[in-house]
Amino acid sequence: MESTFPVVDMGLLQTEKRAETMDKIKDACENWGFFELVDHGISHELLDTVENFTKGHYKKCMEQRFKEMVASKGLEAVQTEINDLDWESTFFLKHLPVSNMYEVPDLDDEYRNVMKEFALKLEKLAENLLDLLCENLGLEKGYLKKAFYGSKGPTFGTKVSNYPPCPKPELIKGLRAHTDAGGIILLFQDDKVSGLQLLKDGNWIDVPPMKHSIVINLGDQLEVITNGRYKSVEHRVIAQQDGTRMSLASFYNPGSDAVIFPAPELIEKAEEENKLKYPKFVFEDYMKLYAGLKFQAKEPRFEAMKAMETTVNLGPIETV
Repeated sequence: MESTFPVVDMGLLQTEKRAETMDKIKDACENWGFFELVDHGISHELLDTVENFTKGHYKKCMEQRFKEMVASKGLEAVQTEINDLDWESTFFLKHLPVSNMYEVPDLDDEYRNVMKEFALKLEKLAENLLDLLCENLGLEKGYLKKAFYGSKGPTFGTKVSNYPPCPKPELIKGLRAHTDAGGIILLFQDDKVSGLQLLKDGNWIDVPPMKHSIVINLGDQLEVITNGRYKSVEHRVIAQQDGTRMSLASFYNPGSDAVIFPAPELIEKAEEENKLKYPKFVFEDYMKLYAGLKFQAKEPRFEAMKAMETTVNLGPIETV
């Protein structure tokens, strides 16, 4: 088992090291819930352009607003830990099933076009990764993409965040600890200012900033579909006293009406005869529950969905 944070070179999948690289992905999914991708097929030039526009937009349109929010709430003078907000400045871009790219205010057209191109590359990478996961799990190619599809295709969007310098990082988190509700998450993060940590074996471990890499983590839906073989992992952002950290987290999630349940091939016979570990539910129902419980443990969410199971009408998953 990998003892240092797993870094996967996707270029090796086209070489004699393919089996070794697939094993590394499998180990990362089973034991970390996170891994970092290099040679992922998205050009360094595009990543640099996205970074420059994102940082420029924050400086021009969001930095002053954030300072005003901090002042209005008196956050610079807090003496006790703050548990009901995060030290972050964010906006959200929707890509699928319908884009809001041209409705978000204050974005330069050039930035919109760059983000549109970036989203298309990330969508392709997410679907490629889902098929690699299928291969490692012994599922038919296309199974996970189909499981996410619903009637209108997947839900895909990018949370664009900046974490400004924080005077009291010991009292205010950049982002409080949580697991991600959705499917597979692709993160393009600052390569100079760190802060992202994951919980492993009871310890918080830094996710290392690495230039031009894409960090992957698994959401709650993949834990359910894989019947717990792969786990969504708690993570957080520690605010820093120096430097603003950029983060673009893109969430490739099931469609709102997709029915989520453990893949039949991954259910043990003994389990089948007794009680399934994970529930069956409509993704939108899970998201409604998650909205109020994001910063709490995932297990009660799964139990709450089990209680709703009787109302879910399940059809078979077809693969494409």
